[in-house]
Amino acid sequence: MNPAASILVIDDEPDLRTLYELTLLREGYRVETAASVAEAREQLSAKRFDAVITDMRLPDGFGMELLQDLRNQNRRERCVVMTAYGSAENAVEALRCGAFDYLTKPVDLRQFRSVVASAVQDPGHTTALRVARGAGAPRLAGGAGDAHKPTYALQRLVGESAAMQDVKQRIAKVARSMAPVLIRGESGTGKELVARALHASSQRNEGPLVAVNCGAIPENLLEAEFFGARKGSYTGASQDRDGYFQAARGGTLFLDEIGDLPLAMQSKLLRAIQERSVRPLGSTQEEPVDVRIVSATHRDLAADVQAGRFRQDLYYRLNVIELMIPPLRERLEDLPALCAALLSRIGQESGSPVPRLTDDALRQIARYPLTGNIRELENLLHRAVALSDGQDLVVESPASSAPPSHPQEAQPLQAPSAAEGDRAAPAADAAGVPPTLPHDLQAWLDQQEREILVRALKETGFNRTATAARLGISLRQIRYRIERLNIATPHASEGADDGL
Repeated sequence: MNPAASILVIDDEPDLRTLYELTLLREGYRVETAASVAEAREQLSAKRFDAVITDMRLPDGFGMELLQDLRNQNRRERCVVMTAYGSAENAVEALRCGAFDYLTKPVDLRQFRSVVASAVQDPGHTTALRVARGAGAPRLAGGAGDAHKPTYALQRLVGESAAMQDVKQRIAKVARSMAPVLIRGESGTGKELVARALHASSQRNEGPLVAVNCGAIPENLLEAEFFGARKGSYTGASQDRDGYFQAARGGTLFLDEIGDLPLAMQSKLLRAIQERSVRPLGSTQEEPVDVRIVSATHRDLAADVQAGRFRQDLYYRLNVIELMIPPLRERLEDLPALCAALLSRIGQESGSPVPRLTDDALRQIARYPLTGNIRELENLLHRAVALSDGQDLVVESPASSAPPSHPQEAQPLQAPSAAEGDRAAPAADAAGVPPTLPHDLQAWLDQQEREILVRALKETGFNRTATAARLGISLRQIRYRIERLNIATPHASEGADDGL
């Protein structure tokens, strides 16, 4: 934070304007205020600021006009836009016009302070993509890390759904610990982004984060890549070189797709974690290493342990704390913000404006199964941008998209009949794939989720703690789903269920 920074706050509501002003004054900033576009322009013509915080709708115009003024004049002030009229379209438009960040009212003051602190800091230490109270990072869907170290703050995780709020709260708590963390989730859910947020929120954020894709390293090179090698230790080793453990000293070593490591390497990794030291290939000396281990997988490691594919002792060493990342189908309310963030990124990469995300396009996107989660969503948006000729985004219907992976998906889209006021969902086959695509994807998903949850509750005698363990999700998620799906549970089980 730069306490000496000067900030202009623009809002036509006196109470909110005063609240923002007092909040910033307590942080040590110098603050000026304005209640209209005209007042703001007068202030901006008189002096320079480090940041401008403006409401979207003002009595005599829009905050976007001020944003455009700053851009046309090549002013250095970073602008944060606030609005009670938040939508994906507003977010994309604000970012396209050069906004530094975008906040939705009612504004969380902790988030407000964090965004302002980012806005006034050195431009070289911030990410380029932000949207809707904390947008994405350069990569939203995980994968191997790059050599740079941008600032990934917790509030940059896209989504304000209950499921994502739970993830963010757990990250904030886990960040205080130095214990190993296992991040679980389907492919494309953003496990690496969560790992980076965890690192950025921890006491080790000044150290490096080294991201390793365990499934992408040839087996004969694993030991040298992880622990380093000495000159002459193998053909082609012309000099000493460090491995991932040495490179991550004082920081975090992120082991993505840890389940892909062969058993022989698992035992060597276990020893390095237990002893907090490594022996480079070709050396007789142990080297101490100070790293925090964060790993991730889309596999069921507990099942792999039972099947003998993963060492039980390593599993317990890595899974001291577990973070479960929800799939996109469990947080479809985050779809507008995710689309806005991804479209902004696509526009930045292409260097040209992206088509507008309309409500119709968003509804069409929601019809896709999106089993590939955010990664599949990004591919879908790339394709849609490429095929759109006008100002509005054109999204193909699921039936006309890429060739289906299941024969059932090739059948024509049919609208099921209505039943009891709701659209009836088509029955699923033995593989869980409906014979016809559902007319209402969310209704179909809710029905499937409800049936599974009711069955699990009955099998555990409506004990929600046991149900959470049975389904491999958190107790908080069980409570959220029971309430969202309006599932009736016997009142007698409440008191015996961890105080629920």
